[in-house]
Amino acid sequence: MSLVLTEEQQLLRDTATQFFQERLPVANLRKLRDTKDATGFDRAAWKEMTDLGFAGILISEKYGGTEFGPVGLGLVLEQTGRTLAATPLVSTVLLCGSAVQLAGNATQRQEILSAIAAGERIMALALEEGPHHNPTRIATRAEAQGSSYRLNGSKTFVLDGHVADQLIVVARTSGADTDRSGVTLFLVDPKAEGVKITRTLMVDSRNAANIEFNNVTVSASAVLGSVDGGNDVLEQVLDIGRIGLAAEMLGLVQQTFDTTLAYLKERKQFGKVIGSFQALQNRMANLFAEIELCRSVVLDGLSALEQRRNDVPQIASIAKARLSDIATIVTNEGLQMHGGMGMTDQFDVGLFMKRARVAAATFGDGNFHRERYATLEGY
Repeated sequence: MSLVLTEEQQLLRDTATQFFQERLPVANLRKLRDTKDATGFDRAAWKEMTDLGFAGILISEKYGGTEFGPVGLGLVLEQTGRTLAATPLVSTVLLCGSAVQLAGNATQRQEILSAIAAGERIMALALEEGPHHNPTRIATRAEAQGSSYRLNGSKTFVLDGHVADQLIVVARTSGADTDRSGVTLFLVDPKAEGVKITRTLMVDSRNAANIEFNNVTVSASAVLGSVDGGNDVLEQVLDIGRIGLAAEMLGLVQQTFDTTLAYLKERKQFGKVIGSFQALQNRMANLFAEIELCRSVVLDGLSALEQRRNDVPQIASIAKARLSDIATIVTNEGLQMHGGMGMTDQFDVGLFMKRARVAAATFGDGNFHRERYATLEGY
């Protein structure tokens, strides 16, 4: 595996770096938070992102995408982590766009992927049903009634669920709640009768929603993929999401490190800059080494997706576990090295710590993925 970016990938990274630093800096997240913005992200900036081709990076050119691949999207997501940019990239492009490409029929792909690439559709994956990531427990039911289905159940932690133009709902069409088989993916209109959406504000000031389905009728044409075969698609989608989120967290930890290093070079104590203290130098050196390891892990995960390797599930769990743990450690260290002032809203380091906590829990934390990796390897 090559750890060197191509010229085109470097250009994409530089473009994303400039865009997010200039258009969506941390100040943008503060503004969304302080004004209690109803959308939760900057729609004008999202339109600019689609014009740059960011929304279509994973989408074929015949649907209006750029087809730059997972490594390209990972480079963009890394830059969103550096500025804590709130965007629909994860919910719409990474998760739902991937689900439609993997399972959608020709009609669904043409309609949905074209709309995503053009920035005309926000989508959300309605999966979780409890306080912790557990994709194998699906209690939401979809009962067949003639040529349609009736959905009943509830979902939590639906990223961008309150602004989604379309939902992908994971529902059980057969079997018990914890059976691996018997799960089906449905395309659902969030404005359909019986759908109740409640927005929730998370600690990192990002969007999520709780959604209830009460006798919601969807047609058979709304099935994404095969009936009872949704879990195979869902596992692939989640692994794509885990690796993509690991790329975002890589940007988050690198920016936290850089910000802390700059502070250590400026802050004086006892007549000296605190960065000259050996104890702090040792701590920063350890963080630097950990982040470099994380960079290799993330790029390996993105390359595994691009090359469609057989070990994608394993590397996805390695990447997500590693970045979840290191993001927590680096942001903790960053806040501590900022001293008591780091706890105040005056410094950005607290915002990075909050985002690290939510990102670590999304799609499974370190403990979840260590256990999953052991299971995948037969232990």
